[in-house]
Amino acid sequence: MNLSDFDYSLPPERIAQAPAANRAGSRLFALDRARRDWRHRAFADLPALLREGDLLIINNSKVIPARLNAAKDTGAQIEILLLEESSPKQWWCLLKPGKRAKPGTELRLQAPDGRETGITAKVLDKNNAGQYLLEFHGTNSFLESIHSIGQPPLPPYIKRDFNDTANSDKNRYQTVFAREPGSVAAPTAGLHFTPELLDSLRNKGIETAEVTLHVGLGTFLPVKTDNLSEHKMHSERFALSDATTAAINRAKSEGRRVVAVGTTSVRVLESVARDSGLPLNPATGRTDIFIRPPSVFKVVDALITNFHLPKSTLLMLISAFASPGQTDGRQFILDAYAEALRKEYRFFSYGDAMLIE
Repeated sequence: MNLSDFDYSLPPERIAQAPAANRAGSRLFALDRARRDWRHRAFADLPALLREGDLLIINNSKVIPARLNAAKDTGAQIEILLLEESSPKQWWCLLKPGKRAKPGTELRLQAPDGRETGITAKVLDKNNAGQYLLEFHGTNSFLESIHSIGQPPLPPYIKRDFNDTANSDKNRYQTVFAREPGSVAAPTAGLHFTPELLDSLRNKGIETAEVTLHVGLGTFLPVKTDNLSEHKMHSERFALSDATTAAINRAKSEGRRVVAVGTTSVRVLESVARDSGLPLNPATGRTDIFIRPPSVFKVVDALITNFHLPKSTLLMLISAFASPGQTDGRQFILDAYAEALRKEYRFFSYGDAMLIE
């Protein structure tokens, strides 16, 4: 299949610029992949849609305030987007603008109000992907410092100036179950959950378990080749614990469904299953799994997700999930997206949700 097979037309006004008034107040487009039909529901209806005994897998990765403002000695402003820690003081980053940031360039970090923070960054290197290796000085704990000077790393289609980032973004661009710092983009399917909704799910006999996948730059990277077999997937860090592994193996042996919250959870579970098979074994490492039609899913039985960008690897993943082992899921998903646009669903990170079962 080719990249152009996963294109669709999206009016800009359908891209959500802010979250729903409350997390569970978003809409839920429920798809049945066997019957090839759908229902329009509210996300708050999720306990009624899932089954007693389902095992819900959530990604507990926590988004760090990865957008930083800085200035060069000339006074020129540069925005830093942290990508991944290389060592305790060194991070791979994107710089905007970055063309003149040569190795040796010094940057002075600023707070959102423009004041100097005393933290500096030195450009050490630049790789072929256009990422810069920066070394930070002037703080005993860089990760703690960025919580007072950084901003949420909102995706580029959510329009915010650095100094105008809404205070609500710091709360709403984070799941209520986020615990492990490391993501530079939110696992957005989890943004719809509230503590009260999680309690309702547990009261129905729906079990929850956690995985960790730190969302990286690949969330924003476009696929640049029309031949999908030539696309090299980005790599992301993950962890699958003993407790979650045991819960999944128990559910599978008892014939209960595993319901993944988000494509990030899918990537963890299916990566481990492809490497070691079933029953699963605990694992930590990196995954560059590229799930596209036709793909067979060994662990995940149902999926909660958001609406994804045209031509994105995430749209390819859900197209594969809509018809495991076949290629006709793509058209089902594109037809569903067309229906969602007609019904004025809100798309992308702060938008509405979809359930595929």
